[in-house]
Amino acid sequence: MTPLIELRGVTKTYLVGGGTLDVLKGIDLRIDAGEFVAIMGPSGSGKSTLTQILGLLDRPTSGEYKFLGLDVSALSDDEGAALRSKAIGFVFQMFNLLARTSALDNVGLPMLYTGEPGRAKRSAEVLAEVGLTDRMDHAPNQLSGGQQQRVAIARALVNKPRLIFADEPTGNLASDQAEEILGRLVDMNASGITVVMVTHEADIAAYAKRIIKIKDGRIVSDEANPHRRGGAGHAPVRAAAAATLESVPLPRELTREELIEHVRSALGAIRANKLRSALSMLGILIGVTAVIAMLAIGKGAQKSVETQLSSLGSNLIMLMPFSPRMGGGGGARAAMGSFSRLAMDDVAALRRAHPGISRVAGEVQGSVQAVYGDKNTNTNLTGAEPDYADMRNAQAYYGRFFTAQENDEMARVALLGPTVATALFGETDPVGRTINVDHIKFKVIGVLTRKGSSGFQDQDDKIIIPLKTAMKKVLGRTFLGSIAIETMGPEQTDAVIEAARVLMRKRHRLPDFKEDDFTLRNMAEIQAALTGTSKVFSLLLGIVAAISLVVGGIGIMNIMLVSVSERTREIGLRKAIGATRRAVLIQFLIEAVAMSTCGGLIGIALGMAIAFGMSYFAGWAAIVTPQSVLLAFVFSAGTGIVFGFWPARKASLLSPIEALRYE
Repeated sequence: MTPLIELRGVTKTYLVGGGTLDVLKGIDLRIDAGEFVAIMGPSGSGKSTLTQILGLLDRPTSGEYKFLGLDVSALSDDEGAALRSKAIGFVFQMFNLLARTSALDNVGLPMLYTGEPGRAKRSAEVLAEVGLTDRMDHAPNQLSGGQQQRVAIARALVNKPRLIFADEPTGNLASDQAEEILGRLVDMNASGITVVMVTHEADIAAYAKRIIKIKDGRIVSDEANPHRRGGAGHAPVRAAAAATLESVPLPRELTREELIEHVRSALGAIRANKLRSALSMLGILIGVTAVIAMLAIGKGAQKSVETQLSSLGSNLIMLMPFSPRMGGGGGARAAMGSFSRLAMDDVAALRRAHPGISRVAGEVQGSVQAVYGDKNTNTNLTGAEPDYADMRNAQAYYGRFFTAQENDEMARVALLGPTVATALFGETDPVGRTINVDHIKFKVIGVLTRKGSSGFQDQDDKIIIPLKTAMKKVLGRTFLGSIAIETMGPEQTDAVIEAARVLMRKRHRLPDFKEDDFTLRNMAEIQAALTGTSKVFSLLLGIVAAISLVVGGIGIMNIMLVSVSERTREIGLRKAIGATRRAVLIQFLIEAVAMSTCGGLIGIALGMAIAFGMSYFAGWAAIVTPQSVLLAFVFSAGTGIVFGFWPARKASLLSPIEALRYE
């Protein structure tokens, strides 16, 4: 019959202080299925090291180890974990139960790593077998020592193992509790399970059918126990069926149930250390809050700029009556350039200058005082032609724009900007009312669409009247202040500018050696420049917020490293009962992501509140977009992945036996 365990020439050597320490020195051992073996020896004899190798928690330095006929001496960590989860159970001296987990979940933990269905039902069954039906929902700190060890035994039995290792199973128990636990081990052996127990007490070893004694790394005695204690009153031992392993079980893919359990474990760890977790999340929270608030303000500023630029019109070229060197100024700057005059004849000529020109309209501007009843306001007056409404995106919000006939007849009609309308009429509808503009009566025929402020200029603080009315009745001008030229499309802009320049130089009789006495401005270029500036502003705000996220990520990395150190024994336990490296890596990675995501979600809510608060109380334009929320969420989760990977990897690489020994 193929033995359950077969060792040939197994040695174990450790490197200590630059030298070597031989712990096992050529162990030859055979254990058949169904045996109850006690391994005894003084401290330092090598009995624990031998048990760790037998339980696939450690590897021999040399020699051959066969488990059910399969050579497992050189298994990888994940292969060893897969085999342990299927065939081996452990009962530890220190119980090694997860502190924040119920007895039911502690017992079901090995099934989590095998993926077997019915975990809760099977766990309840084995807890009933060890007499803990009424303690299933209790945490370990609510159980006595004997009850905790019974939970550990139930955990060892849950996957129906072929072999159980019990390492000093009664070391922390009172005598009556020890008797009970040893009786459980005898019963397990009677059901056909092979039991290997490590002890240094002869009266405990007396329960075994075979006693192996080790000293100085060698087996010095291997004898049957004819005077076995606890045999009477127990069912006779059933013969275990001989079997072999054709191959090592393959490490299993992560299941949905395992993923949910990892999330629960991560949230439990966060709840167990609320203050520390909150401080760790604070960096992510601040970073995400900054991302949301700053991107909202940046987007609002960009939208505001775009709205203001829309008033300039599309495909628009402005002709100004001054040299580019003057920069639009006057006074001392006038000496640096020249000034020309623009007339209605220029408007007519420009309409014929190039086939790419769609419309041309003249404009004049000035400052006036508007009065209605006992209210007055100083505002800007624009005299325009009817095409102004479409060319400058200045349609009436309600009411109407004036017509070409009203312009020709110099009608005294006016459209008010929202600021002027509010100043003179409050919330009252001004359409149809009469106002005085510099002591001249005008009928209000419409209110312009609100456009907002542009720098220090309020685009809504204006009155628009017909061009001829403004020139001859209000401002007394004979020349235009500017001419707006609209092209058929963006591709026509350069050609139209060149044609307009040639025409105006010809009309102003400028020789080749003289500079232009006028300025042609492509408003599309100004729009592009301002929009680009707004985007750069938003990008800079985003970079500042990203730096905050990095700082928060470093905090999470630090706290995860602390968590790995604190939970080293838990990691050792999980790996001992079947957790693969990847399972441990994912568990701690989920914990880091859960922490950063929680901080991110709180940060998103806080950032939105700040953005809306600024918009409401400070009057700043702030727009929270779904894209910015998604970006902040992805960044927060990504921060957890990036900065949590190293601590998670460190946890996954821990040796199960070294982790279990960690203090």
